[in-house]
Amino acid sequence: MDHKTWQKKVRGHRQRLRDRFLKYGLSSFTEYEILELLLSFGTPRQDCRERAKAALRHFGSLAAVLEAPISELQVIRGIGPYNAFAVRFIHEIARKFLKHRVEGRKYIRASSDVVDYLCHSLSLQKREIFVVVFLDASHHIIAVEELFKGTLNSSAVYPREVIKRALDCSAAAMVFAHNHPSGNTNPSAADKALTRRLYLAARLMDMEVLDHIIIGGTDRFFSFSDEGIMAAIKNLDTDQVAEIF
Repeated sequence: MDHKTWQKKVRGHRQRLRDRFLKYGLSSFTEYEILELLLSFGTPRQDCRERAKAALRHFGSLAAVLEAPISELQVIRGIGPYNAFAVRFIHEIARKFLKHRVEGRKYIRASSDVVDYLCHSLSLQKREIFVVVFLDASHHIIAVEELFKGTLNSSAVYPREVIKRALDCSAAAMVFAHNHPSGNTNPSAADKALTRRLYLAARLMDMEVLDHIIIGGTDRFFSFSDEGIMAAIKNLDTDQVAEIF
């Protein structure tokens, strides 16, 4: 096959992918086809199928590819700086979109969107990150902020800094979240103790704590509120803390 014929074949395949997306969306695509189409924007005259498959083999999933640093993406043969930039750019657009979708909305109506944003932002992080969702008195979301970053299995969280930032935001309530890089969403004794300390600090300032969410993967999370732990913490007197930990 000569070069012109090969290029025509590649363009035809790529156009079919685009047409399929416009007609059916991404639901009809495999992960490698999604990545192939994305990579094609950085290499419009080359076949991106093999490099898309190689990236998925290397990182394990489309989500992991999107989370990968630019330097790691370029380890894959055929993925250059333009491709790597496009992948990271799409990831950051998605993150910004998910965050924008929750800010200003009432938490009770946007809680699933908040979890979507947290899973997207935290699920593949290699270090623990502590996030606070700040809410007003009507539980509308004011801001979602990463306040602390830690090590592989812990992050240092200072209640005084959390409360200070809440006051800066004029927040009346908060939702806490952090990730477990191990993927295990079960709360540790330290997680429960931290939640209790944060709750007590917030109560002194007449602020509510609605939930603490642990992210373990793109669709795995643990909610202190859903599991009844948040209610138990709120019902305890200070000298009863040790009984549940």
